[in-house]
Amino acid sequence: FYQFLDKLLACTAPLIVASKVAFDQLVWAPIFMVMFFTYMGLFDGTPIIPKIKQDLQVAVTGSWMTWVPAHTINFSFIPPSQRLLYINSIQIFFNMFMSVVGIKKAA
Repeated sequence: FYQFLDKLLACTAPLIVASKVAFDQLVWAPIFMVMFFTYMGLFDGTPIIPKIKQDLQVAVTGSWMTWVPAHTINFSFIPPSQRLLYINSIQIFFNMFMSVVGIKKAA
């Protein structure tokens, strides 16, 4: 996905970086969160739609708080060859957050 963004918008100018971050967080983050809650519901046997309605906003907001600054640094300063290590380092902590959100029962 990030290689696609780099090919589509190959530059570290502030407007390009902001465009990459916006695309990632306004398009990809909500899709990922719905996929996450769907996966959790299918494998836990819990209702999916109530969970999405209850926690999608919290998950997307958490994503924005984590990934907007992280990807601003990522797309501005991290060489493409090092991005996977950088992203995975942050992803560990974001996965912990998503685990806490995901384990909450839907009301």
